[in-house]
Order: sequence, then structure tokens, then C-alpha cells
Amino acid sequence: MPDATQRLLLVHAHPDDETIGNGATMAKYVAEGRQVTCVTCTAGEMGEILVPDLAHLAADQEDGLGEHRRTEIEDAMAALGVTDHRWLGGFGRFRDSGMKWHEAGHAIAADETDDRAFANADLTVAADELVQIIREVRPQVMATYDQFGGYGHPDHIQAHRVATYAAHLAAVPSYRPELGEAWDIAKIYWNAMSESKMREGLRKLRDAGEQTFFEGMDPDGPMPHFVTADEHLSCAVDATAFVDRKMAAMKAYPTQIQLDGPFFALSNNVGDTAWGVEYYRLAKGALGPLGEDGLETDLFAGL
Repeated sequence: MPDATQRLLLVHAHPDDETIGNGATMAKYVAEGRQVTCVTCTAGEMGEILVPDLAHLAADQEDGLGEHRRTEIEDAMAALGVTDHRWLGGFGRFRDSGMKWHEAGHAIAADETDDRAFANADLTVAADELVQIIREVRPQVMATYDQFGGYGHPDHIQAHRVATYAAHLAAVPSYRPELGEAWDIAKIYWNAMSESKMREGLRKLRDAGEQTFFEGMDPDGPMPHFVTADEHLSCAVDATAFVDRKMAAMKAYPTQIQLDGPFFALSNNVGDTAWGVEYYRLAKGALGPLGEDGLETDLFAGL
């Protein structure tokens, strides 16, 4: 049964990442009375701007996108019901590192980065900021990216490193006691996307005549790194009852997410399960009781 003393911590790189990956889970857990804390490591200052009228906010012009995305994430958190959102080290402490696309189809580091870029941050300095949050919140469960950051973005990879190192340091009683009493996170998960569900969704999109969304991805061909083979999945949180809140939160990011883009097309053609069931890989801790499909149904399973 849901318990008000159960606490989930999520660590993300930029505003909108949390909603795309975990929005339904967050909305469900908040509604059930569990504590949800979301930490965002940068303000996404280097993101692509999809609203032409806001093009002047770009980093090479007014450099105001971070402040704008600050309001977007506030609206998204309100849509999800999350009341504990934090910026790692405070707003503006770490800057979006930017990226470029590799010919293989994944993100890599940009040719040039700002000295304040999150990817350039000293690992221990950044981790200590999260150690303090971990020791204050005392979460039983943490969710973040895998070692490749899902699709290779330097900030996602750094978020994985910082979260992993901070979780270790936070559990050491003798490590910087001034940051709070030691706390060991019982279960750590990496965000995932089910390969079978992705293939099913792509087939339905193609059958519906949607050829431009997820262009280049063959339902029967190789999948990109952010898609996880089903045998590696550990947990499936069915939050389809809260998918409307996730969609509302996604709509709070007009500079980043197109309302007629692939996310909404997938939802329109596949239904609520496209974004309402969110998958995870267990990176630390023991599996709890499993559901009929052989996966946990709750991140707190077994605790």
C-alpha cells in the first residue's frame, strides 16, 4: 500500500527531461501521498527553441532561455502535482553544456563549452550538492539515467555520474558530516524504454500513415541506445490513469516539445499506454515482488 513515508528522488539534466521520462510516475505517486523530489541539474540554456517568436532567447543572442525554461518547469511541476523541485546547487549554478549529433545518431559533446558547463563540473563538487539533498530528503528510491545518459547527451551522462557518486558518498557516515546525517538509498533505478512497446508503437504509427515521426527507426530494425531490451527491464509503473497530467506537463514546454511532434503522435496512435506506463532498470538493491509480466509494478516494491 502507498505510504506517506515513502520518498522518491529523481535526478535530471534539463527541464522537460523529468516529464518525458517520469511524468506519469511522479503524478501517480504524488496522488498516492508519497513524497516526490525532483532535482534538475541545469536550466537547459543551450536547448533548441521551437517557438519562432522566442528565438531571441537563444544562447548566441540574449541568452535568456534558461530563465524561460525555469517558468516552464514550474508549470510542469504544477501539472504533475510535484511541490518539491530543486536546482542542483541553486538555479544557474551549473550551465547546460550543449551537444551536437554524431553521425551514428546519438548525442556527443559540442565543439565548444562554457566554463560553467555541467559536463565540465568537478564531480565531487557537483556530487556534494546532491549529497546534501539526499541526506535531507532521505529517499528510499532514486531514479536517474544510465551510464550513456539515454542518448549520449553530456549533461545526461554527467547527471548519471553525479547521482551515482552522490548516492555512494551520502551513505558514508564519516564523509562530510556537515552535509547531514548519512543516508543509504535502498534502491536505485535507471530510466528505460521498453523495446517491445517501442516497436509496437512504431508499427502503429506506420500503419496510421505517420512516416515522419521517429524517422529512420524501423519497427523491425536496430533500436537506438535509449530503447532497452525487455529482458533488462525491472519495473513497469502503470500510471495510465495519470497520463493526462503528463501530457499537460509536456504542453508546459512549448520551446522544447512540439504539440504536433512525435511524443503526441505516439500517444494519439498508440493510446495512453505509450506514455502512461514507464519502465525502469534496477541498478542497486533487490527486486521486490513481481507482477504477472515478470516485472515489479512499484519502485518501492520489497521495501
